[in-house]
Amino acid sequence: MAVARSILWFRRDLRVADHPAAVHAGRDGREVVPVFVLDPALAQPSGAVRLAFMYRSLRSLNESLGGKLVVRHGQPEDVIAQLAADAEVDEVVVTRDHGPYGHRRDAAVADRLRSLDVAFVGTGSPYVVPPGTILKDDGNPYSVFTPFFRAWSGRSHPDPLDVAQVDWVRPRIDQYPVPDDPDIGCALPEASEDAAHDLWDSFLHDGIERYASRRNEPAEPGTSRLSPYLRWGQVHSRQLLADLGDTAGQSTFRKELAWREFYADVLHHQPRSARENLQRKMDQLPVDTDVEARRRFDRWASGTTGFPIVDAGMRQMLATGWMHNRVRMITASFLVKDLHVPWQWGARHFMQHLVDGDLASNQHGWQWVAGTGTDAAPFFRVFNPTLQSAKFDPDGRYIRQWVPELANVDGTSIHQPQSPMVDHAAEREDALRRYRVVTGR
Repeated sequence: MAVARSILWFRRDLRVADHPAAVHAGRDGREVVPVFVLDPALAQPSGAVRLAFMYRSLRSLNESLGGKLVVRHGQPEDVIAQLAADAEVDEVVVTRDHGPYGHRRDAAVADRLRSLDVAFVGTGSPYVVPPGTILKDDGNPYSVFTPFFRAWSGRSHPDPLDVAQVDWVRPRIDQYPVPDDPDIGCALPEASEDAAHDLWDSFLHDGIERYASRRNEPAEPGTSRLSPYLRWGQVHSRQLLADLGDTAGQSTFRKELAWREFYADVLHHQPRSARENLQRKMDQLPVDTDVEARRRFDRWASGTTGFPIVDAGMRQMLATGWMHNRVRMITASFLVKDLHVPWQWGARHFMQHLVDGDLASNQHGWQWVAGTGTDAAPFFRVFNPTLQSAKFDPDGRYIRQWVPELANVDGTSIHQPQSPMVDHAAEREDALRRYRVVTGR
C-alpha cells in the first residue's frame, strides 16, 4: 500500500521548530511535500527589501528541509491544485491565515481542492491566541487594548513544540529556483530560523532588562530587532513568551507582543480597516491630496523636511529597511498632522520600504497616530518633533548617524529645524482647526 502523502504549504511560518501544521501533516509517518507559492498579489505591494528577505528566508528554509522545498509562482488556487494532482496528495495543510486577503485566498484554494477530493486543513496560527477567539462577555470583540491585554494574559499559552519528525519528500515534479534578490542597496539581517533564535538569545540575556527604560531611544540598541523574523514566522511569539519572566523589561516586552496580537484581532474583525478609517467619524477630517500635497509627501519620503529627527528616521528606513518604533510614530505624526496628508499614503510607503512590513501592525500603528483607530492617540495630540528629538535622542547621536550634514552641529541646536519646510506651530493649529470639522466645535 502506498504511503499517504500531504502538502505542507508554507506562508508566514518559515521554520521547522514549533510548527503545528508540520506535526499534523507528518502524522502517522505520512510523506510531506513542502511548498511555497510566490503569490503575485502579495509580491506586488512588497518593496525590494522585504522581497529580498523573503527570498533569503526561503533559501534557508530549503536547507533546513534537506533541499526538498518546492517553489512555484502564480495564482495559489491554480498552483496548489496542480501540485496536489502532480504530487498525488490527499490533503494540503496550512497554518491558518487570519488576514483579509488570506481568508479569500484560502477559500478559493479549498474550493478548487474540493473538486479534486483533496482536503484543505488549517491548523495553528501565527499568533499565540488566534485572532477572533478573544471576545467580551457580550460576544463582541475588544476595541481597546487594555481590556484585551487582560483577557489575552489570562489565557493559557501552549508550550512550544519540538522540531517535528517529518519525512520531507520532493516528488518528480518541476522545480523552480527562488528568484535572485532584487537590488536593495543596503545590508539586511541574516534571514534564517537560527539567526532569529541567536538574536533572541542575545537580547534575552543582554538587553531585555533595559528594554523598559531604553526602548524609546533610537540611538541605543534597546529593542529586540525581531520584527522581520516574527513577520515571516522564523520564530513564533509563543517561543518568546515561554522564555519570559516578570521583570520590568520582560513584562514590557510581553505587552508589546500582545499589541501585535491585538492589531491582528482588530483587522480580523474589521478587514476594511486595512484601507479605511476604523472610526467612521474621522472620514470627515479634511486632508490634502492635491499636487502640492504630493510634493510635501515626496519631501517627507526622501527625508528632506528640515526637521532633523523626521529626516533621520526616513533615511534610516531607506538605508536599512527598518526604522526605530519611536521614530515611526514621530514621522507618522509629522506626515498626518503637520503635512495634513492621508495616513494611508504613509502606511503604503512604510509597507513598501520596511523589511518587517506587517499589514495589521503597520496599518493600525498608523491609525493609532492618526487618531482614526482603536486606542487612538486623540487627533488633537500632535507630536512636536523638536521636543520628541530632545527627549529621546538628547545628545543627537541618532540624528548625526542618519543626517550626516548635521554631524558638526553642537549641543541641543541639533534638534532645531534646519530650513524647515513648514512651521510646526502653525501646522498644529491648522490640524486642530481641521479636527473641529469632525467634532463640530
